[in-house]
Amino acid sequence: MKGDQRYRCWACGKQFLGGNRIDAAELWRGYSELKQTYAQLAERYGCSSRTIKRKLDAYTPPKGISSPGKVIVLMDTTYWGRKYGVMLFKDELTDRDLLWYFVKNETNALYANGIAELESLGYEVLAVVCDGRKGLSKMFPGKKVQLCQFHQQKTVRKYITKHPKTQAAVELKRIVDMLTETDRESFEGMFWDWCEKWNDYLQERTTDPETGKSHYTHKKLRSAYLSLRRNLPLLFTWYDNIGMGIPNTTNRIDGHFSQLKRMLRNHNGMNRKRRDKLVVGFFEASKGKSR
Repeated sequence: MKGDQRYRCWACGKQFLGGNRIDAAELWRGYSELKQTYAQLAERYGCSSRTIKRKLDAYTPPKGISSPGKVIVLMDTTYWGRKYGVMLFKDELTDRDLLWYFVKNETNALYANGIAELESLGYEVLAVVCDGRKGLSKMFPGKKVQLCQFHQQKTVRKYITKHPKTQAAVELKRIVDMLTETDRESFEGMFWDWCEKWNDYLQERTTDPETGKSHYTHKKLRSAYLSLRRNLPLLFTWYDNIGMGIPNTTNRIDGHFSQLKRMLRNHNGMNRKRRDKLVVGFFEASKGKSR
């Protein structure tokens, strides 16, 4: 319209009317939460995609503010590719993201460092919920530890498959499928009855005729059995402390990771720096939210 101020984009030379200034925070929201692409945002604001990229690169998402208090920490790691992942510590009680590290590899030491850092910030860690990584539960002496029942089910199925062939494996899978739906006494009763029934079968050995050396005949079934037996004491911490609100799985954090990856898929092709910024912005938004 006559008399309206017009501006020219320095990157592409395209002219647009004034009055529709780009609000950096709103631009970031459109990019991260509403999942709009550079092209969609450029069309919305009447400028080039290069200008949108420049504005987003210059913007720093606000840091979430979370007051330290009592927390039940869910922790897990997700990956993009082989050497790029993020380790997250999330509070079950408030659903807030508390702490995160970009990692190349998932280690017990990093998890222990995370819990120590939270405590140094003033958080009181009432309990920890984690997967069944070997030795991880021992990194938190004096704390209540719940091993994720869903991860335990996945471990057993990895060894005996979803469609086992032997009767012993079929019966073990049937028991493990009930893990998330029963109490300690019922599950342990079924498991120890299975162990007694199939003990001789588990001890069977096969001798190699060439070397004369023997090995367990049903190695994968034994691996499933040993994993379950080793982790059993920590699979029902939630049940032993039912008034605390400890979850029996890390499913809440797994769902959070899925939401993050859906957001990132909408912006395929971004460089590492921009991806890190989106990830941090995603977690900071959760850190500062109210339940």
